Amino acid sequence: MHQPIAVFDAGIGSYAIVAEIHKRLPKQDIVYFADRASFPYGSKGREELLAVMHRTLRFLEGYAPSAIVIASNAPSIMVLDDVRQSTLVPLFGVYPSIEEALAMSASGKVGIMGVHSLIESAPLKQFIARHAPHPENVSLINASSMVELVENGAFLFDPKATQKAVTTFIDGVFRQHPDIDTLTLSSTHLPWLRSFFEAARPSCQFLDPAESIVAGLGDGTPGTGQTQGLVTESETYDIETFRRMLQQFGVDIPLEVV
Repeated sequence: MHQPIAVFDAGIGSYAIVAEIHKRLPKQDIVYFADRASFPYGSKGREELLAVMHRTLRFLEGYAPSAIVIASNAPSIMVLDDVRQSTLVPLFGVYPSIEEALAMSASGKVGIMGVHSLIESAPLKQFIARHAPHPENVSLINASSMVELVENGAFLFDPKATQKAVTTFIDGVFRQHPDIDTLTLSSTHLPWLRSFFEAARPSCQFLDPAESIVAGLGDGTPGTGQTQGLVTESETYDIETFRRMLQQFGVDIPLEVV
């Protein structure tokens, strides 16, 4: 592989970024690391998350990447600035698209859906204060239960039950926040549920940041366009379920358990 871009998250969520890189930079080589053994990042405290990030960056540096994408909102917001100094490889993160959401909103009220640790974190509140003229118009919504629907494959293997769970969740969100008309999908798992969200609340706009993330990578480092899949697994999140999910997407890439 020629100076691949490495993309990682705690599971299937980051494949959306990989697919967008392929679309925009078809000759770019990619290392796709699904760290399912560490799922979910969103349940980890700051120190544990820092340890996972440092360990992962050291591992991915062995592939001589031209860039590394931390394809997860929680570590991007909570610890990315801290880990930048520990590597010479350019790092890119994923952030809630607050300004775009506010620009699209007719009511001026928007919401950020993310995992629990992100939603509760001081760094996210500071991020909102920097990017929203009126932070009180940005609601924080814990969507950890929705992320689980993606990583366990339910959204692919049981779409009827998934739609029921998503609709129940979204109904609860709008009972609490009736004026919201735009929601950011601020976990890279959540865009896989976008069609379910839209079916549950057609009048709401749901924003996926994948395109803007990949645009920020520039022209890349052209190679042969191959993707190497790397996976960790646990008793709960095994490689065979992961392989089945990729097959459902029509994705056939080599997978190596690491």
